[in-house]
Amino acid sequence: MDVGAATQAAAKPTAAKATLSGNFDTFLRLLTTQLQNQDPLEPLDATKFTEQLVSYSQVEQQINTNSNLESLLALTKAGAGATAVSYLGKTALTSGPLSALDGGAASWRYVLPSDAASVQISILDANGKVVHTLTGEKTTGAHELTWDGKNSAGTQLPDSVYKLSINARDATGKAISNTVSGMGLVKEVDMSGAEPVIAVGNRIVKLSEILGLKN
Repeated sequence: MDVGAATQAAAKPTAAKATLSGNFDTFLRLLTTQLQNQDPLEPLDATKFTEQLVSYSQVEQQINTNSNLESLLALTKAGAGATAVSYLGKTALTSGPLSALDGGAASWRYVLPSDAASVQISILDANGKVVHTLTGEKTTGAHELTWDGKNSAGTQLPDSVYKLSINARDATGKAISNTVSGMGLVKEVDMSGAEPVIAVGNRIVKLSEILGLKN
């Protein structure tokens, strides 16, 4: 469990309780003083005091509710972080067509719902420029592709994030829908933010973007 996160989550409600307690003590002292010095012929209206006491009680209940929610969120984050740590060293399948060229290799998986007559694959850089094209597998199902990072001229491109685009068509020339996912080795887990993030190759993704894992 991330003790630091849980401690931080408890800090704000604790401070709020301390402030409320101080204000309540002051209120009681004022109330006691007013009751001691009230005019017996014109006693103070007890209804107002009762309303203020009820308000203090409601605020205290809200603070307790917030405290419980923040503690629950901290525990949930710690659990998610523990799950993310178990991903280290495994190959992750990530949502969307982006993948990192890391050490001269980038990988993707694409899925065809039916056989295609032609499958043209384009790899684009961060500016949307096509840097390499090739022909893909045409059969129904999932296919994995690993690119060596070289452009169409054979020049090695720098490690960065690249996008895979699939143009699949049937025998009549009609486009076939497809799904593309990135792939990469999980190298690091960062739990410093609101949601754990993972370094897949040299690309940072959210834990919620991990679709699957393989050894």
